[in-house]
Amino acid sequence: MALSPLTRRRLANFRANRRGWVSLWVFSVLFVITLFAEVIANDRPLVARVDGHWYFPVLVDYAESDILPDGLPTEADWHDPALQAEIRAHGWLVWPPIPYDYRSIVRDLGQPAPSPPTLRNWLGTDDQARDVLARVIYGFRISVLFGFTLTIVSSVLGVMAGAVQGFYGGWVDLVFQRFIEIWSGMPQLFLLIILASVIEPGFWTLLVFLLLFSWMSLTGVVRAEFLRGRNLDYVRAARALGVSDTRLMWRHILPNAMVATLTFLPFTLSGSVTVLASLDFLGFGLPPGSASLGELVNQGKNNLQAPWLAFTGFIVLGGVLSLLIFVGEAVRDAFDPRKLPGGSALAAAEAATVPASPQEVADQAGGGGADAKVGQA
Repeated sequence: MALSPLTRRRLANFRANRRGWVSLWVFSVLFVITLFAEVIANDRPLVARVDGHWYFPVLVDYAESDILPDGLPTEADWHDPALQAEIRAHGWLVWPPIPYDYRSIVRDLGQPAPSPPTLRNWLGTDDQARDVLARVIYGFRISVLFGFTLTIVSSVLGVMAGAVQGFYGGWVDLVFQRFIEIWSGMPQLFLLIILASVIEPGFWTLLVFLLLFSWMSLTGVVRAEFLRGRNLDYVRAARALGVSDTRLMWRHILPNAMVATLTFLPFTLSGSVTVLASLDFLGFGLPPGSASLGELVNQGKNNLQAPWLAFTGFIVLGGVLSLLIFVGEAVRDAFDPRKLPGGSALAAAEAATVPASPQEVADQAGGGGADAKVGQA
């Protein structure tokens, strides 16, 4: 399928922003890697072969008796040295690069937790002797997935609400605006504290709660575009031909409104990631023990004697938000109609093709005659 000239120009503008283009690739690679966190960081082997039988502990829970004839009928502890010795005596097993997940307690540290980075724990351990790198990988994944889900659903709801407001206007717009003003003034943190006292917040609980307020972020932009677009000539002509309101909004006005909306999406995504990290930092986010970037920052605050915790939390969270902001700037440049691919060189080339005005021609002629007289003199 061939791309339209407008789409090609937008892609060229996006690539022209080198910082945003590189940030998109870096963020995409990190996100894809963390999607396979169980294969990278896990306290179970990826695969094992014992007495000619294949086992996949990363996918299936095995008891010791399922692996060894004289094993106990309890869940296998793969970090038990005795069990590992028995398995290696009858076969082999392959561990992931990081033999811990975000809940694993690192044994035999040799010093009180939190412990500094070593070859065994590349980013050290936290105050509960859990591997920091494993928690960063899992925390990055859940933060980005939460941000994507919240951004997509809230954007859809916000676009629908803004479209209805702007298209119909009048009393519909007036009542909706008053409702948004009242609803946006609700104390979200206090309501979340009340919610946390009733039920334990989880991924879906927090998502639904934040959706109740985050849908208003794009409503104003879409409303303004629909208020402007509903009075354009082609919309009036389509209405005169009997086109339904739904088709007018969906096919004729929404594509133009989405240009302004798409430029806000990367910034909305970074805000969604920040909201979850802030709630986890305050203790009103994911359940205790969950992998979270905000919980890592909180551990850095509570353990000033372990600076690697604060540095790791700051670098990871700040890096994620910086990448998203840079991508957002590139998207903004891509949809900016004033920007042309090639920058000032193309603008200068186009300016050179514009014919000069009669006054400019006369001035150039007069200047040329004066120069000629001076040369003759």
